[in-house]
Amino acid sequence: MGKVVDLKKGDLTRHVNKALKAISDGYIIVIPLEHSYAFACDAFSHDAVRAMHVLRGDQLFTSSQVAVGNSKTAQGVAREVTDDVAALMKKFWPGLLSMNLRPQLGLSWDLGDNNQLDRFSIRVPKSKFAKALLAKTGPLAIASGSRIGMPVAKELSDIFALDSDLAFQFNSGKLRNGPASTIIEADESGVRVVREGAISLEEIQAIVPAAARI
Repeated sequence: MGKVVDLKKGDLTRHVNKALKAISDGYIIVIPLEHSYAFACDAFSHDAVRAMHVLRGDQLFTSSQVAVGNSKTAQGVAREVTDDVAALMKKFWPGLLSMNLRPQLGLSWDLGDNNQLDRFSIRVPKSKFAKALLAKTGPLAIASGSRIGMPVAKELSDIFALDSDLAFQFNSGKLRNGPASTIIEADESGVRVVREGAISLEEIQAIVPAAARI
């Protein structure tokens, strides 16, 4: 358990298949995103999601983010995907735009909030390995590989977890610095920018003119 896989060597498809089996078996893995390493597991595995929050030292009712491979999958788990939201997905995904949307009713997941928030954060990552993995999986619950209050995990050595807690750690070396994702909240009443990051308010407004900061 906890084996490190060097993504700069070997075959990408074999690496993805290892990750896919671990996810399917209910384990947590570590994957590189654009600018940080993250824990990832099956979003519908209650035990895996709960274990991931314990690893991070999260407070109760902390919700993980959801990563998906494309906007079609996103529309399968989100309700109120308006024309504006669909246009933003088309323009900025894959990429550093996180959307806080309302989940479909009756989903058999618990992202950590005991399904109390009626909001979840979702995006399509741009990093090569994550994209390849998400093309084969369903929605993944993801969370920063750094514990609360710690710097962003740029290398596997920044992640404080026992090898026995993880099935695999997929290593892409030290990740480059870069901006955080921009976070929007969207529903039938409009689009609101919660945090401006990699994508500016002006870029959002170029697609949705009525979008505004919260």
